[in-house]
Amino acid sequence: MNKLNLCESEYRFACIVWEHEPLGSGDLVKHCHEKLGWKKSTTYTVLKKLCEKGVLKNENAIVSALVKREQVQKFESEQFLSKTFDGSLPQFIASFMSDKKLSSAEANELKKLIDSFEG
Repeated sequence: MNKLNLCESEYRFACIVWEHEPLGSGDLVKHCHEKLGWKKSTTYTVLKKLCEKGVLKNENAIVSALVKREQVQKFESEQFLSKTFDGSLPQFIASFMSDKKLSSAEANELKKLIDSFEG
């Protein structure tokens, strides 16, 4: 199983760590209660699972990430694109944009982004 393959609750949990790392496990419990409505036991169960997967580490009750948010986002994006659009980025963009309009600034920003990856 790929360690970057996170379910929704694992991803939301990891987002809390990414936003506040490094953080004490007590603070993590507070954040998870506030943002996810989780009890202490749920927080520690998910923390243990993500540590076992190699996504997070918990040393001396200080939690930090071993994997960057961008790595997980890239993996998830590639999986979605492959599964849903046969790996075709143009097909995805056409589908996503079918009922949307871009401002000139947004269109220019996207053009610059595409140009930066061309080659």
